[in-house]
Amino acid sequence: MGIFKQVSEAAITRAISERFWREFNDHIESDVVIVGGGPSGLVAARHLAESRVKTLLIESNNYIGGGFWIGGYLMNVLTFRAPSQEMLDELKIPYEEAQDGLFTADGPTACSKLISAACDAGAKIINMTKFDDCIYKNGRVAGVVINWTPVSALPRAITCVDPVAIESKVVIDATGHDAHVVESLRKRGMLESKTFGPMDIVSSEDGVVQMTGELHPGLIVCGMAAATAYGIPRMGPTFGGMLLSGKKAASVAKGMLTLAEIAA
Repeated sequence: MGIFKQVSEAAITRAISERFWREFNDHIESDVVIVGGGPSGLVAARHLAESRVKTLLIESNNYIGGGFWIGGYLMNVLTFRAPSQEMLDELKIPYEEAQDGLFTADGPTACSKLISAACDAGAKIINMTKFDDCIYKNGRVAGVVINWTPVSALPRAITCVDPVAIESKVVIDATGHDAHVVESLRKRGMLESKTFGPMDIVSSEDGVVQMTGELHPGLIVCGMAAATAYGIPRMGPTFGGMLLSGKKAASVAKGMLTLAEIAA
């Protein structure tokens, strides 16, 4: 007599595929699509889902959390400047005070709690999925075009794998320095964008939070995507600006959804 219930290999495969496609199909039309599963994207997803906003987060890597896992220089300690420790309290992330107004937290602990908070709130996360392009209608971003991440690694001769589209009322670019969604519009001359500047932590964190918002109709930038869009300095291994930017992005998105409902 074995320890575990006897189940066939076919049943296991069927259980995986049935649940994945059921949840995928349910999010083909979403209220908000967040591109990028780093700290700002995860915070935005959590706050939106808590407000019963139908939220889909896509991430190109096989892991979620971006630099929140590892911090700076392969030392997995994260730093936060006041008042961002208030969000650590909210997420029940333990931290230490390094000096007045400067706090440290363990990267894996902080990241796992933030991922869990987003999932517990009801956000749907699909990883190994890369942003390919925007859906664009009536002068505004109306969703994203996506494909499996491994497709981009295939030899060019066999990469004729068409992507699929996810419609949404709002798209949030949380793809970090690369600002993939912003770049997809910039290269077509549909908006102007800069690049992030040399490191200046103090001005960067303030600037990123201040400039988080709607860059183009239907498109919000947050985190380091905002830095790239507006030419704000890079912030390095400190994460308070990321958390507050994600929270602000969620607030802006909810306001845009409310206006859309009124207009409808």
